[in-house]
Amino acid sequence: MQSEQIKNYLKANLHAHTYRCQHAYGTEREYVETAIEMGIKEFGFSDHIFCPFKNGEVSTMRMKLSEVEGYVDTLNKLKREYKNDIDILIGFEAEYIREFYEEQMNICREYDIDYLILGQHFIGTEFNGPYSGAQTTNEEILKGYVELAIEGAKTDSFTYMAHPDLIYYTGSKEIYYKHMRHLCEEMKKLNIPLEFNMLGKATNRNYPNEFFWQIAGEVGNKAIVGIDAHDTTIIQDVATYKECLALAKKFNIEVLPKAEEKKAP
Repeated sequence: MQSEQIKNYLKANLHAHTYRCQHAYGTEREYVETAIEMGIKEFGFSDHIFCPFKNGEVSTMRMKLSEVEGYVDTLNKLKREYKNDIDILIGFEAEYIREFYEEQMNICREYDIDYLILGQHFIGTEFNGPYSGAQTTNEEILKGYVELAIEGAKTDSFTYMAHPDLIYYTGSKEIYYKHMRHLCEEMKKLNIPLEFNMLGKATNRNYPNEFFWQIAGEVGNKAIVGIDAHDTTIIQDVATYKECLALAKKFNIEVLPKAEEKKAP
């Protein structure tokens, strides 16, 4: 990796996962050391938040409540060990789920979690709602995604919205425009930045979606670039970072150097 590339790389990232979500790989130490090598000055872990299911459901894509203490302890130890090299933050990526919101916030307060990012992967949960990234022409799913994200943002609990263009609506462009413009307008009012998601770009997912970012550019949303690390290789992906910056430039979107962390209210 050339030093000039590292010099021009992002300096803060709040979007990274651990093995506890059951679909990420590598140790927290490996992530931290890779981030230091890349010149990142602030690195936040935001593993998928536990969900206090009441009927014995067992998630295959998020940590368990019993793992929260180990998550926090591990990162606090690394925070002390590497305090002269990098600032390590402890967060969660969370869906806004009405029935579980208060219980989740209580645990965030108990463990003094630094921040939350809003990642609305489901309209509901993985057990009772459709996955937002599943291709659909159903306007009600699109509308539900937007309404839940806005309701979550209004709690003032979330630092930014991860992959806001995750919703994979392939119906009418006019319908998409109407609902996603509403999302962008409300996020702008609430001063919630939107994320250019590096993992989505690197793996050719349906996001970042150029039409969405055209809308965001029209509205005047501010953005950040999030690595969404599920292993160390994406942390080193300068080329994808530059592609995200180019997309922002194309639609005249201001990219913030970092997002200001919010604790659970």
